[in-house]
Amino acid sequence: MPTNTGKTGDTNTLTSVDQSVYVPRLRRLVAAFPRPTILVVGDVMLDEFIWGKVDRISPEAPVPVVWVQSESVMPGGAANVASNIRALGGKVQLAGLIGTDRWGEGLLQTLAKRGIGTAGLIREASRPTTVKTRVIAHHQQVVRVDREARSAPTLSMINRIVATVRKQLKAVDAIILEDYGKGVITRELLEQVVPMARAQRKIIMVDPKEEHFDLYQEVTAITPNRSEAGAMVGRELDTEENVRRAGQDLLRRLRCEAVVITLGEDGMCVMEQHGRCTRIPTVAQEVFDVAGAGDTVIAALTLALASGASMPEAAVLANYAAGIVVGKVGVATANPKELLAKLDGRRR
Repeated sequence: MPTNTGKTGDTNTLTSVDQSVYVPRLRRLVAAFPRPTILVVGDVMLDEFIWGKVDRISPEAPVPVVWVQSESVMPGGAANVASNIRALGGKVQLAGLIGTDRWGEGLLQTLAKRGIGTAGLIREASRPTTVKTRVIAHHQQVVRVDREARSAPTLSMINRIVATVRKQLKAVDAIILEDYGKGVITRELLEQVVPMARAQRKIIMVDPKEEHFDLYQEVTAITPNRSEAGAMVGRELDTEENVRRAGQDLLRRLRCEAVVITLGEDGMCVMEQHGRCTRIPTVAQEVFDVAGAGDTVIAALTLALASGASMPEAAVLANYAAGIVVGKVGVATANPKELLAKLDGRRR
């Protein structure tokens, strides 16, 4: 495997990888994906899609009239991360809050069909399931309707989630904390879950929300995008040097093992505590929709680490997986067959 020659702590050492060199090793890692079990904890949502056509403007207001032709639902938020892990072949459990409403019931049914464990989902009558409804006509989003609780979960709700995490933690290889800012990932939860997971030597990955930046102390890695990382350090990451400095700042302040900053069309940058900085160019050939790409990154990254990958190896594999999903329309996942084809340079 290509590595840099920097000394420990030399965060100015940069390795730009030729991803093709990793392919034989990555193929073996993909074959190992069915072995680990991942626990995803966070803001669980349901994504609803209403598909239709527009051929006139409403006489009541200057808005399009959508003639509905079909409807579909998909797991969203933390549930989409779990869906990505399952699609890649991993075993996955999900913990979070949903309502006792029809949306919550529909989400449970959707997750069960995908083989995702739902024992950790707490059903709460006083709190609605978070639902994002997108009305799409002629492949264009017309409007999005959000249904969600604006108030934070109670301490009792958080403690119930912690209890289910404690119950499941021993049987999993890694935990993902998926923070969409909807209230599940709180200081009270992290102050209990992170030490618990560290004590059992579990991989702890965080998809962060910038306003909660200070909560992610001593995890394995965080995966902010360029905008989120810039907000965390308080400056724009408009150059390669600024991206690297931001990663160094986050490593130092959070005392995590690695920071993986996703850079959209520019790929990603991986910085580790021992001083290695790995720059990974994008492998996407066509980009139709970036929705959910961050979910794919942390799913593939965590699954690869739990399968025995190093951080750069896992990041390269996550980069390939993201390159697949951005080539699809809508919130999508990648599967092992597609991933192996991408590694081999073949079109799906």
